[in-house]
This record gives sequence, C-alpha cells and structure tokens, in this order.
Amino acid sequence: MMAFSKLSDSVYMRMCQDIGTLQQVTSRRDITDMLELLDDIQKYDKVRSMRTGSYKEGFRLQVRGSDVDSMFWPTDHRVIWNFSQTLYYNVHIKAMILCESSESPPGYTLLWLPYEGADTRVLSSCVRMNGVLYISSSKYRDIAHPSMTCDAIAHGPCRSGTVDGVIDYDIAHGFVSDFWPPSAYSWIDRCHSWPLPHVVNDIVRNGCHFVAIGNKQGNHADNEWRISFSQAEYKLVCSMNHTQFLTYGLLKLFLNEIINNGLRNEDKLLCSYHMKTAVFWAIQQDTLPHWCPQNLLAGFWLCFKLLLKWVYEGICPNFFIPANNMFLSKIHGEAQTTLYSRLYGLYEKGIALLLQSPSIRSSIIYVLCNPGLAVCTDEHTLISEAGFDVELFCEINRSDGQYKKDLQHCMKTLRIIEKQIALPLSQCQVVMLQKYTATTFLYTSAMLNNMCTNTRVNKQVYISSKMVSHMLKLAAKFGCVSDILYIAMYYYNTLKYREALSIIEMTKVKLAQPYLMYNEHVDRERYTEAVGRQSLSTKMRRAVIMDIRHRNGMFLINELMPEQWSSGQNRHPFLLIPPYVLLHMLEFLCSRHVDTVRAQTALNELQVLVHYDQGHLVPDYNRDISWEILGICQQITGNLQAALQSYKQSLRQYSFNEIHTATIHRIRDIHL
Repeated sequence: MMAFSKLSDSVYMRMCQDIGTLQQVTSRRDITDMLELLDDIQKYDKVRSMRTGSYKEGFRLQVRGSDVDSMFWPTDHRVIWNFSQTLYYNVHIKAMILCESSESPPGYTLLWLPYEGADTRVLSSCVRMNGVLYISSSKYRDIAHPSMTCDAIAHGPCRSGTVDGVIDYDIAHGFVSDFWPPSAYSWIDRCHSWPLPHVVNDIVRNGCHFVAIGNKQGNHADNEWRISFSQAEYKLVCSMNHTQFLTYGLLKLFLNEIINNGLRNEDKLLCSYHMKTAVFWAIQQDTLPHWCPQNLLAGFWLCFKLLLKWVYEGICPNFFIPANNMFLSKIHGEAQTTLYSRLYGLYEKGIALLLQSPSIRSSIIYVLCNPGLAVCTDEHTLISEAGFDVELFCEINRSDGQYKKDLQHCMKTLRIIEKQIALPLSQCQVVMLQKYTATTFLYTSAMLNNMCTNTRVNKQVYISSKMVSHMLKLAAKFGCVSDILYIAMYYYNTLKYREALSIIEMTKVKLAQPYLMYNEHVDRERYTEAVGRQSLSTKMRRAVIMDIRHRNGMFLINELMPEQWSSGQNRHPFLLIPPYVLLHMLEFLCSRHVDTVRAQTALNELQVLVHYDQGHLVPDYNRDISWEILGICQQITGNLQAALQSYKQSLRQYSFNEIHTATIHRIRDIHL
C-alpha cells in the first residue's frame, strides 16, 4: 500500500508538471472567467458566445487533448419547456421556442415555434410537420456554418479544426434556455455530497443550451436537438479538488496515449466526454473517501473500472440525464465486444498499464527504481515565481484579442470594466482587467484620432488630439512596457517625427533592461531580483513586453498597408510585430525626416537584429513580418538588392502573419 501511495505521489507531481499546479489551473480559469464577465457587452449584440471545452477547464496538454471550443446562440430567442414560462419574457422582443420531447430519446428534443416568429436564419431552417413549424437541426447547422474556414470539417453539431497541429477547436451554434430541463430534475435530488448546494443552485439557475444534432436512433434525427450541459459541466470541473482534476487529466492521457493510440479516427469509440462523465459519477458516488495525491491512482483505477463496466453493459449514463445512454449510437455489437476485449486486456495488466503512456512512464519507473526515496508533493517546488509569471502573461496576451467596431462599443466596454472593478477579484483577474483596459484605451484613442482626421474644424482637431494623447498615455500606464510604442506610432502617423523619436528614445531605455520578460524568454534570476514578490500589475507595467498588434483602425503605418491588406484577405485580424523590430522601424522612418545619419544607424541595428537574433527578440512565429519590415526599410533607402533578399527570406519563414501575397507583389515591383 505504501508503494502504491508513492507511485500516486510521483504521478501526481508529473501531472502537475504536464497539466499544471493548482495555482496555474486556477489562474487560467480566473482569466477565462474574467473574459466572460467582460464579454457581458455581448448582451447588446444579436449573437452571444461562450467558451467551452478542455481549454476553458484549465488544461494545457502538449499532446492533443486541450480543446478550444465555443458555442454561439442568438440573444433574441429563448427556449422554454412550457407555455407558462412565457410570462418571464416580452414575446414582442424575444422569439419563443418551445420544447417537445415526447417523441425524442432522453437528452434530445424537438424545437418548434408556437408563434411562428423568429429571425431569418431560424425561419430558413424550419420544416412543417403536422401543421407545426419545427426548427430542423440539420438545416440550422448547414446555414450557421458556411462562413467557417475551408479546413474545418463537420463533427457532430460542430465545425472542427486544428490550430498548429496541437489545439483542436469546435464551434457550435444553438439556442439557450434560462430554465433547467425537467428530464434533469433527478440530478438535483442526487446531489447529496457533491457538488455542494450553492454549486447545484448556480447550475440550475443558469439553465442549459441546445446544439444542432439529433439522435441517430430517434425518429427525427435531422430535426432533433441535443440538450447541452456545457455550462454546468464547467462549474462541476471547477468544483473538483486538484486531485480529482488531475484524475480527469490522467484519464484524458490514458485515452489519447493508450486506448486510442494507433487507431484511425473512425475507429475511436471512446472520447474525452466519456472520461469526464466517469469522473463525475465516481466523485458523486463517494466510493473513494479521500481524493488526495496519495490516492490519485486509486481514483484513476476507480474510474477505469466504471468505464469497463459501462462498456461491458453497453450503457454509459449521461451524468445529468441517466436515461440518455451515450453508448447507444456507437458502442454495441461487434464494436462493443472489440472495445471491451481491448480494455479488459489493459485491466489485467493492473496499474502497470500506465507504463504504456509516454507522459507518465518515467514517473512510475522513478519510484520503482528508487523505492526508498520520498516523493515531495508540494506544488510550490515545481514552478518558480518567474515560471508562473511567464505562463500567466502569455495567457493574458493570448486572451486579449478583443476587437472594437466603433467608439460606442469602446464606451460600453469601459462601462463593463467599471462594473468589474467593484467585484472581488483575484490578482490574476485584476491584471487581466488592467491589460484589457489598456487595449480598450488604445482602441478608443485610435477611433478618436480617426474622427479627428475627418474634420477640418481646428478647435475640434485640437481637443481630439489632446484626448487621443491622454488615452494613449493611460494605455501605456495601465499596459505592459511595450505599449508605449503605440504613442510613437501615433506621432509618426500624425507627422510629429521629433515627438515620436523622443518616445522611441525613452522606449529604448525601457527595452534595454536585463530583467524583461518577452514570451517565454526571461532571465529568471534578474527578473526575480527586480520585481519578485511584487503585484502582478506592477510586474506587467515594469517588466513585461508583448508583441505589437498592427490592426485596421489602430494608427496604421502606411508602409505596412500592403501587408495589412494581405493579412486581412487571409482572415488574419492583425499583424503581430516584435516590439524590438517595430522600435527600429519607427526610428528609421522618423529619422529619415530629421536625421539621416540616425536613420542609417537604426537600419543597421534592425538588420543585425533580424539577421542574427536566435529567437529571443524575434520569435520564430513572426520572423515573416520581421524580414518583411527589414526589406521595406532597405527598399526605401534604394538598396533594392538587399530588399529583394529580405523579401525572399520572408517567404521562407512560417507564414504566421499571412503576408505572402504582399511579399510577392513587393518582389515583382523590384523586378519591374
């Protein structure tokens, strides 16, 4: 028993390394939750979205298994379960959709329009049966998804694809109900020990969703909708303790690296959702008294035995609606027999079956070879302060992909931010809110600037210019170190070259500090000496730099307009430029008008940076735009041969910014 406990401790620590410590997972969820609070502005839009899937739950697996999923639904439609629920709505504003589940398998329903009123997309998806207008799930799915990228494929109710060959994404369209499904009332009565009553109440109060897929075994497969509990499942995952969460992660690795290893996609009968369901049932049945690091493998084994039992019986009960057998469509007959034989063969190996997992094997072998050594399960020994900050700020940078369509949108966002400030927030949420605020100020200043350029009234121009300058300074104050470059972009954009050079000189000093963090690159010792134990907000303002996003409407540099157009044509929302590359480019462009010697020096520094940097200041993913910028500057000076070589180098890089069309045009122009 002691050896088994040590094995569990060792695997627990390895899982913390691969999946994340409690602190890391909590910070990821905090950021996701803050984004959803900020997206409260969607209430004013016709369509609202919600992130779902493993990525939202806090997983960051290096192998396949961290899904970035999203669900979209119209805000002016509501699904109800009976006519009495219409009393909660203004039916002149909200289109009512009524459930009819009498002829559908458990977990599925037909949706019909009692007042036959809805938007064009919904009405175009309708079929009439027995004089009633039903929304066809298959038609709705086809209408909702045609705008997806060509590499996406149909996958159940979703359009699915892969980002960088690692992260899978699913996008689903459906509807929302503010009411808990009657068929899931039994779940409420079942929650004696887990989850806690306040979690149950929160889940029930938030209702459910419907996604566009029918049950193949039903009588109306093309017209039925599946009841989705994605929102409830996220709340359940968040209510797990860390050992329970890592058990779920271990099951995901077990699925990907052992059960489904070597199988074609069409032969994979079990999925991550089955693993999640097994963990939910195992926790609620309370068979394992203590979910702690020493019992991680016991928890895994409990879930595996439950899964084996389900496959043997051919019944996998949905956690919320147990009558919904999730094995019904795929796992039966010969497929069921084959899968059971495969799983039972693994079961006979005992816990040694995990030796087949490349991710886990070494942690088991370590204990077997060193039985006398103690295993420390203190998570704080696994990751340093700087290591935690690296991941956190990368997460914030990835999450800050907001887009503002007009000034009114910016104002609404700032009002939402003002509301969030009054809430009890974690440090991670505070710094996420801070970065989001800085980005909103950037958008606001850019839109004010655009309004300023469209008027000829001197007084208005003066007032707008002062407001733009003030907003940009606020953005630099709230944001990271590199956000000051947006001020230089504004001055260059408005022909204030000396002011821009003054900002550039100041930025050079800031960017020369040895403790700066840029993506994963940081001198951890110097970083800790400079900002260790300070607040995350202070760290971001003093020691973090991020790529500059060159987006339409945001102080565009005219010299990069062809690249911006090319990127936009390929559905890339912005150019992502390394701050050091942009710094030298701006210095070159501004100095051309006031100091030609300084311009040449800036170009030389840019050339050295792009040619010789080893991925520290010019990351591999945006070397395409870096070589392009070097070529543009060389072409401006008349050095066409050097520019041509730089453009060719740009084409050889990974096309992250999707600028190849612009690069090819620039090469052709040189040859003319």
